[in-house]
Amino acid sequence: MCARFTLTAPPDEVRALFRYDDLPNFPARYNIAPTQPIAIVAVFEGRRRFMLARWGLIPGWAKNPAELPLMINARAETVADKPSFRGAFRHRRMLVPATGFYEWQRLGKGRQPFHIRLAADQAPDGLFAFAGIWETYLAADGSEIDTAAILTLPSLPPVSAVHDRMPAVVMPADFDRWLDCRETSPDEALQLIVPGVRFDLFPVSTRVNSVRSDDEGLVVPLAEPMTAAEPEPEARSAIPPPAPSPDRGAGDTGERDLFGAPTAPPRQSRARRGTAKRG
Repeated sequence: MCARFTLTAPPDEVRALFRYDDLPNFPARYNIAPTQPIAIVAVFEGRRRFMLARWGLIPGWAKNPAELPLMINARAETVADKPSFRGAFRHRRMLVPATGFYEWQRLGKGRQPFHIRLAADQAPDGLFAFAGIWETYLAADGSEIDTAAILTLPSLPPVSAVHDRMPAVVMPADFDRWLDCRETSPDEALQLIVPGVRFDLFPVSTRVNSVRSDDEGLVVPLAEPMTAAEPEPEARSAIPPPAPSPDRGAGDTGERDLFGAPTAPPRQSRARRGTAKRG
């Protein structure tokens, strides 16, 4: 699962890694929550573009989004088959720039938050990409909003000590193939997700529980990190085949009792996506 994450790298570093044409300016974010606008990178007419999308995918066929669960995540095992996600996965894959994410570990009656970062040797600048999908929702009144979800996989140590799911990561060498929805089939795209990436976990302040908190103090470690051992050479593996199950339009969702995130602003026109600031 991925229900909160961080993007603290400067705009020029994000642009250098993701190689989009736009020149957006945005602040460091230490506590990005569901329904807020998130930065995503997608391809339009053969060029990578920076854009904003509401975190929480709304399928194009939805009649009343208020009746749907908040679909912030999509399981990689079933994303190619579920009606809520399969169209976006085939035609609208994207990347989500990030510098880490949070998970909560149950400890008695309380929960300890952890900030989880890609191991330094895999992301020297701390910046990496979640695998994602996006969809433009057209409301009955004619308004449009771009929406997005992050793919997840079964977690590996040390993340599995805290939660059974973790966000799927695409490495820079595979950005082009992941984003190329014409030439890269859904089955091929699934092979680009790297389940063997190594994460470091740091316990952090419970202030992150509140979406009102958004400052660099949230990622200050309270103790030494939990780290994973070096993986075996075969870091990649195929996504296991999905177990048959009926789809009701639901994806993996965050623990919404923790969230009270504001509604994202209306969708911006495509002409302004590259210059908008993130909220």
